[in-house]
Amino acid sequence: MTLPAPLRLGAAHVFVADLGAPELDDRDHHHLARVLRLRDGQPVTVSDGRGRWRRAIWRGDGVVADGDVHDAAPVHLLTIAAAVPKGDRLEWMVQKLTEVGVGEICLVDCARSVVRWNADRAAAQRGRLERIVRDAAMQSRRVWLPAVRGPVPLADVRTSGGDVVMADPDGVAFERIAVRPAVVVIGPEGGWDPAETAAAQLVSLGDHVLRVETAAVVAAVLAGRSGDVGWC
Repeated sequence: MTLPAPLRLGAAHVFVADLGAPELDDRDHHHLARVLRLRDGQPVTVSDGRGRWRRAIWRGDGVVADGDVHDAAPVHLLTIAAAVPKGDRLEWMVQKLTEVGVGEICLVDCARSVVRWNADRAAAQRGRLERIVRDAAMQSRRVWLPAVRGPVPLADVRTSGGDVVMADPDGVAFERIAVRPAVVVIGPEGGWDPAETAAAQLVSLGDHVLRVETAAVVAAVLAGRSGDVGWC
């Protein structure tokens, strides 16, 4: 489904708490005024991050609502559940998954995971990742902000409901899946423990061994080919 013209062609896209009286936070105001250097009268769009959006106009000190409020119902919101990659590769993965339109990013603890967080670190990291999601959603003109959760045990993902598939080099070709998956699970670079893949539906993402973050993005793109894709 084609992205509406105001979202594609606006000078900027930002998230606000109230679409009726949109106000920018200091960080977004600085971005529009000092980084993008918007001029008075340039069109922007504002969204609540929950599917509602409207046009607005930049007026130097902020944005002024202009036009009706629209509701966007996503056709399919895929969850990518992935082991935590090392270093800044996690930030890259979350940014790109947001840009390609996933609905939820779930971090998973697997038997062979190298990166593991305690509760305090997990909370701090999620806060940082949510800021990355917000920036990437602004850049890509999304009106639904994807959720970030975890890390959770793999068992929680396997029993979360919907069609769950696990990426594995020995799985069947991803494009041949008859039922569009609700969740695609990406394991750590050490691979799956055999016990984790017992009775699982395994899919292949191609002929090569991919890093976690690469596999996550490939899975999101391939899943988008398996049926009608809405904009979110």
